[in-house]
Amino acid sequence: MTPRTQKIVLYTAAALFITGAAAAYFGYATYQKIVGPNVQSENPAHIYVTEGAQFEQIVAQFDEQQILRNTDGFTWWAKRQGLPDHLKRGHYLIEPGMSNREIVNLLMSGRQTPVRITFNNMRTKQDFAGRIAQQLDLDSAALLGFLDTTSLFTKRGFTPDNYMTVFIPNTYELYWTATASEFAERMLKEHDAFWTAERINKAEKIGLTPTQVYVLASIVYSENERATDEAPRIAGVYMNRINKGQKLEADPTVIFAIGDFTIKRLLYADLEIESPYNTYKYPGLPPGPIHMPPIAYIDAVLNYEQHDYIFMCANGDGSGYHLFAKTLDEHNRNRDIYIQTLNKKGIKR
Repeated sequence: MTPRTQKIVLYTAAALFITGAAAAYFGYATYQKIVGPNVQSENPAHIYVTEGAQFEQIVAQFDEQQILRNTDGFTWWAKRQGLPDHLKRGHYLIEPGMSNREIVNLLMSGRQTPVRITFNNMRTKQDFAGRIAQQLDLDSAALLGFLDTTSLFTKRGFTPDNYMTVFIPNTYELYWTATASEFAERMLKEHDAFWTAERINKAEKIGLTPTQVYVLASIVYSENERATDEAPRIAGVYMNRINKGQKLEADPTVIFAIGDFTIKRLLYADLEIESPYNTYKYPGLPPGPIHMPPIAYIDAVLNYEQHDYIFMCANGDGSGYHLFAKTLDEHNRNRDIYIQTLNKKGIKR
């Protein structure tokens, strides 16, 4: 082999080696772009795909939360796999260290992660529907319309006035894409699970249905939201009135009827308002709850304090506690003290 031929062979071998090395490097880099970690977040991140969402909107969510190390790499692989045309509506949890392949496969599979929804301390059905719509992919108006008309409640004996007693305030896991029907069905199951044989027996012993217990608990809660320890005593006052056939005369029910929850002082004219929720005019419990009571207040009614108090009046010291009385004279003295306190504070409404 001549020197010239040797040089040609050497150069050819070198070129082939360089080409092979470059191809190997490119192949490895591509492989890493697909299967290598591309999530820089140290904590799980949440991606929400709405009905009809565009791929660019999903990428924007990744960018806004600064989830990815390399957005271009994710976009490249997602488009190669056809993700823009196969997005599945849902809530997805993006775990630390996930690769582009894992993310794309997840978003195309529809394998959602349930969301945790919480509701409590709401006064109206409208507020409740709004709270749920913030946590699930539901429209609040559509949800409210469904709850007001569904036979899921009516066939169980609930009415548009009292179906809110179905909802036991707590934290639950549901799919973000749950329909209004699926949500209602789940809440009915949770309602039934909450009302154990023990709780039902206690309700029967005090002469109330579970729905009535919830309604009374909503009044007790409205009387004192801050001091759970006083709830059994307040419940005892109302149970004494119920058992004696007296009107409840509960101020919070009048405020609910008025619909202005900023009121701190009722006027005598307010007590004449025409509403089935005005317990100064109509005997018995109102047709539905006036608040969403915590579980502790439901149990406070079931285990109400046995005493002889018939009257109660806010303390007036801002603590939220009440002064209790067995006689009208004693109650009037307590009320006079409370009125004087309101006057000193300049509270007229």
